Amino acid sequence: MKTAAVIPVFNHGETVGAVVATLRGYGLPVILVNDGSHADCARILQTLADTATTKTSLPPVHLLVHPENRGKGAAVMTGLRYAHEQGFSHTLQVDADGQHDLAAVPAFLAESGRQPEAVINGCPRYDASVPKGRLYARYLTHVWVWINTLSLRIPDSMCGFRVYPLAAVMPLLPVLAHVNRMDFDMEILVRLDWAAVPLVHLPVAVRYPADGISHFQPLRDNLRIAAMHTRLFFGMLRRFPKLLLRLLTE
Repeated sequence: MKTAAVIPVFNHGETVGAVVATLRGYGLPVILVNDGSHADCARILQTLADTATTKTSLPPVHLLVHPENRGKGAAVMTGLRYAHEQGFSHTLQVDADGQHDLAAVPAFLAESGRQPEAVINGCPRYDASVPKGRLYARYLTHVWVWINTLSLRIPDSMCGFRVYPLAAVMPLLPVLAHVNRMDFDMEILVRLDWAAVPLVHLPVAVRYPADGISHFQPLRDNLRIAAMHTRLFFGMLRRFPKLLLRLLTE
């Protein structure tokens, strides 16, 4: 196994440095994808990449750039493709905003080592900082994911902290080429489940800093998510006999 961390970044210059430092401390090369960030954040990302080349005792930092903002999903896919081209077998996807408790990284990597063919998916454990509206709204997506997989195999599809086996993920990227924003995390897990890729779920603590930056746009992103669930529902109907047989034989 050869694992790299992929971090999509859009104007999280104040937090991404600590995330990168922690991941490198765990021995992970880091792939930063600057998704059209403003100039101040872009300079920070370039400095992180440049500085990393002088500290050879730690893993490298690779910087990829989208000149314009294309969305989280597009940034993650850019990072996944680059990791695959560089010969990595697995990627750890992490958000740049510092919400995820990176103390969970060793457990995720260890589980990936035990089950290299599996996706190791984060199940968030929230503290009191989570906005209640977003917390409750997640359950609607959970229900649709359960419908679209005819199972409870995915308890949470929205957490952006997970380890992907690239051998399973790369064949799906052409199908997901249009899933460029917040809907990516959900759709790829459903499609991996349809492909019978093993899914392992581990807890990860998630906090929402009071001064944190969220790029979730309620109207735009909820419409995208609704369209995604509709698309997946019809995909489930085409796969219904196979999924039903899987359900009955599990």
